[in-house]
Amino acid sequence: MPVIAKSKEELINVISESVSVEGDLVNIKDEKKLRDKTIDDLIYTAVFSEDEGTKEEAKRIIRETANQFGAVAASIHDFYMAIGRGEVDNLTTPAVNIRGMTYDVARQIFRVANKHNVGAFIFEIAKSEIGYTFQRPSEYASCVLAAAIKEGYKGPVFIQGDHFQFNAKKYAEDPEKELQAIKDLTEEAIKAGFYNIDIDPSTLVDYSKPSLKEQQYHNYINTAKMTQFIRDIEPEGVTVSIGAEIGHIGGKNSTVEEFEAFMEGYLSEIPEGMAGISKMSVQTGTEHGGIPLPDGTVAEVKLDFNVLKDIGKVAREKYGLGGTVQHGASTLPDELFDKFPESNCCEIHLATGFQNIMYDLIPEDFRNEIYEYIKENFKNEWKEGQTEQQFIYKTRKKGFGPFKYQWWTLEDQYKSRILEALYDKFEFLFDKLKVFNTKESVERYVKPLKISYGSVKG
Repeated sequence: MPVIAKSKEELINVISESVSVEGDLVNIKDEKKLRDKTIDDLIYTAVFSEDEGTKEEAKRIIRETANQFGAVAASIHDFYMAIGRGEVDNLTTPAVNIRGMTYDVARQIFRVANKHNVGAFIFEIAKSEIGYTFQRPSEYASCVLAAAIKEGYKGPVFIQGDHFQFNAKKYAEDPEKELQAIKDLTEEAIKAGFYNIDIDPSTLVDYSKPSLKEQQYHNYINTAKMTQFIRDIEPEGVTVSIGAEIGHIGGKNSTVEEFEAFMEGYLSEIPEGMAGISKMSVQTGTEHGGIPLPDGTVAEVKLDFNVLKDIGKVAREKYGLGGTVQHGASTLPDELFDKFPESNCCEIHLATGFQNIMYDLIPEDFRNEIYEYIKENFKNEWKEGQTEQQFIYKTRKKGFGPFKYQWWTLEDQYKSRILEALYDKFEFLFDKLKVFNTKESVERYVKPLKISYGSVKG
C-alpha cells in the first residue's frame, strides 16, 4: 500500500531518495525508484491526504517531475489544424473519460500507447463528472501525469475539459453569472494543465427562432466569448484546443446548414487573426451512456455517419478545422468503430463502456453497497416508469466519488481483472480508430512547453 503523507515535511521525506525539492525546483535523482515506488506515494498523497496543503504540494511535485521526465501537458490544436489541411491520414483520436481508479486506468492507456507507438489520444473529464466523481481538474491532471511517469511514457499528454456546459435554466435567469461560472471552471482547468477545452453552450440553442443563425445565437456568442477568454489566459506559447458543439447530445441530429450558421456567427464575433475552435461536436443519434431498456441492457442505436462525414468535410475544406467529434460512443457495437476515421471524425468521446466493465468485475458485496447508497441518496432521480435496473444503470456513475478510496484499494484479484479487461478494450479501440503508430506524426506538429503547475496569465 502506498504511503499517504500527512504533512509536507513527511511528503518530502517519503520521496527524498528519488526526487529532490528545493523551493520551487524539483529534480529527479533516481528514475527507477521514482517509477517503482515514489510516484505511487505521490499520487496517493495528492488524492487522499487529509491535509490540503500536502495534497497541493504533491500535485505540484508530480507536475514538475512529469515535465522533467518528459510527459508534458499539451494542446492538440496544431495537430488538428494539420488534419484540417489534409497533412495527416484519416484517424479518430480517442478521448477517454475516466470516472474511477483514474491513476490505474490511465496507466493501461499509456501501456497501450507505449506498445503501439500511439500519440493521438486524450484524457478528459466533463464538468458534470468533476462533480460526482470528486475529481477537481488538478487531481485529474495529477493522476494522468503520474500514470505517464509510472509507465515510462514520454511525449505530449493531452488532458481535456469535456462538456464545459452551460445550464440553460441558470443562463435564462442570469446569463452573465452562468458565463462567469464556465470561465471560473475553465481557468481552474487551464491552471491544472488542461490545454484542451470543449465549450458547450449547445444547450442554449433555441429551435423556436425562425432562422438557423438566430437559433444558434446564444451558442455561438458564448463560444466566441469563451474563445477570447481562453486566449487571454492561456500560457504564453500554448494555443489551447477549443471544441464547440452545435447539437446537444441526445437531441435532434445536426445538419451542415446549422454548422455553417454557427460558424458564420462565431467567426464574426472573434477578433480577426485570433485562433478559433479546432473541431465541432455534432449529434448523430447517440445518447450519453446509451439508452437502457427495462431489463438494464442497452438499446441498439441508429447512428448516422453521414452527419459526421458531411459536416466534417465542410469543417475541413471550408474552415480548416480538424473535423467532427462524436460523443456518447463507448456503448456502440464494436463493428462500428472502424467507420469513424473514414467519416471525417477527428475525435470520439468514450466513457460509459469502461464504467460498465468496472462495475461488472467488482465484488458483488461492493457493487451492492454502492447500489444501496445510490437508491438511498439519489432516489429523487428515479423517474416514473423506470425499472430499478434502468435507474441503477443511469445513476451508478455517481458511485465513484463517495467510494473513491474503496475503488482505488480494491483487492488485487479484482483490480487486476478490471485493468486487464480495460487494457484489452483500449487496445481494440485504438486499433479500430487508427491511432497506432501516430506518435511521430503528433510530435511533428505538437511541441509542448514545460509549464509550471498553475501557470496562467493575469
